[in-house]
Amino acid sequence: MAEAPTAGGERRELLDCPFDPVTMEGAIEQCLEWCRGPRTTHTLLTMNAGLLCMMRSDPELREACRRGDLIVPDGMPVVWTARLAGVPMPERVAGVDLMARLLEAGGRQGLSAYFLGARREVVEALARLCPERYPGLRVGGWRDGYFRPADHAAIVGEIRGSGADMLFVGMPSPFKETWCERHRAALDVPVVMGVGGSFDVLAGYTRRAPRALQNAGLEWSWRLAMEPRRMWKRYLTTNSHYIWLAVGEVVRRRRRGGAGRAGAER
Repeated sequence: MAEAPTAGGERRELLDCPFDPVTMEGAIEQCLEWCRGPRTTHTLLTMNAGLLCMMRSDPELREACRRGDLIVPDGMPVVWTARLAGVPMPERVAGVDLMARLLEAGGRQGLSAYFLGARREVVEALARLCPERYPGLRVGGWRDGYFRPADHAAIVGEIRGSGADMLFVGMPSPFKETWCERHRAALDVPVVMGVGGSFDVLAGYTRRAPRALQNAGLEWSWRLAMEPRRMWKRYLTTNSHYIWLAVGEVVRRRRRGGAGRAGAER
């Protein structure tokens, strides 16, 4: 497993996944430090409830998640679970917000980014607007997310040859996590981050949930309202599964804590 960044303190385990207790600012600074340091690949994961459920039944995904170099909670349910379980995280670090902040910071430092994923018109629009929205940022390249396994080696070679400082992979889970981990060494990009549907949001193709819903942990309800036919089954099963996992985690930790206190009092 990768070592936790020193800025965030010791890692904390929650639902069989290590987390780095860093703020948004701490995560950004760690990524910039990696970009300034020796050129080696680091993976950044934003863990939400769905991903924590998915990794329970997917060994390759579980290994990819646990090997992340920086792992932060993306989603208020994860933050709340951590607090109730006695392993609090400083704050939610939403993937789309973190990506936007990294692009902004990258522009100030003259870094370059490569975008992989989404539909062609979406990723092309994102690449086109970046120089204006994030002055100083260089776009090392982009490619849509529609490719075959036979294309993987060529894509990795293209990304490596671009010399990009940051790679953003706008693909669904578990593909993005396992793909990034599988090609970690060959990519040779200081910061590699899976961002799901963030390309669509930043390029203006998808509306983000209102801030009030985000803070209330109900961003999923906004997505469900936007695409009810596609999302209802996913959220019904995922939310139910996560609640079951979270309750079990909190109960186990509280029992363990109570047993420890009782033993100390004897």
